[in-house]
Amino acid sequence: MFVTTLIAGLVLGGTYALVAMGLTLQYGISRIMNLAYGETIIAASFLAYALSSSFNINPLISLVLAAPLGFVFSYLIYGLMLRPLVARSKTAMALEIDSILATFGLLFVIQGVMLLMFGGNYISYSYMNFGVDIFGASVAANRLLALVLALALGGGLYLLLTRTLWGTALRAVAVAPSSAPLVGIDANRAVRLAFALGGALAACGGVVISMYQTFTATTGVVFTMKALIVVIMGGVGNLLGALSAGLILGLVETFVATYVSPGLTLAAVYLIFLGILLWRPSGLFGKARR
Repeated sequence: MFVTTLIAGLVLGGTYALVAMGLTLQYGISRIMNLAYGETIIAASFLAYALSSSFNINPLISLVLAAPLGFVFSYLIYGLMLRPLVARSKTAMALEIDSILATFGLLFVIQGVMLLMFGGNYISYSYMNFGVDIFGASVAANRLLALVLALALGGGLYLLLTRTLWGTALRAVAVAPSSAPLVGIDANRAVRLAFALGGALAACGGVVISMYQTFTATTGVVFTMKALIVVIMGGVGNLLGALSAGLILGLVETFVATYVSPGLTLAAVYLIFLGILLWRPSGLFGKARR
């Protein structure tokens, strides 16, 4: 029981970390609070479902298709809808407020399209739905694959941002957006690419989620909320913080649901969230404010 619960918690936590990393990029670098982030996740889940059920396409292939589609979609959304908000906003606070209002409307547009195409029922599909023995416990193979994919994608993103010049430029824009142009960095281009990369990660997370969870056209807000909690807990703009907070969140939810009561999972999550905010307002890996 313990091993099964532990692995289930790591799977859920790894998924939370993966989807939160995308929001970390969008909010931490672009300063855009994207309330339609969860809808991008669910749209990718529906893409994987449609390709699997209609054309018998492996979800791993869907992952390869969903990532560039999420990148292009987010790149266009930033250029067409959010870039004018950035240009007219005089302060970071004004930009956050404007982006919340704009993406709140985008949320309902995407959700309405998904409801029209797929309806409001819970949807899932069968993929690698067989047990694998680990230390005497039977764990679903699709959940193990989801964990491996989440860790691989998250690790790849971390290396990209810490071991490449392009990643260094993005981190420079996140730390000092007004000073980045002084060293030859095109801040506007970097911000747009960061927002698009966040959309690609959201799409990857959606495909991973579809492998082992049921979903509907209206559940995107749940993932937006969870991703936002993870981002704040880990420290805004901190990838390691998002990874750690995501794993903590997944483990807490799973162990509370298994050993205490499923009805107390949200209460436990918010209790830990509030505790971290009171103990360390800047997040687990955020810089302490003086």
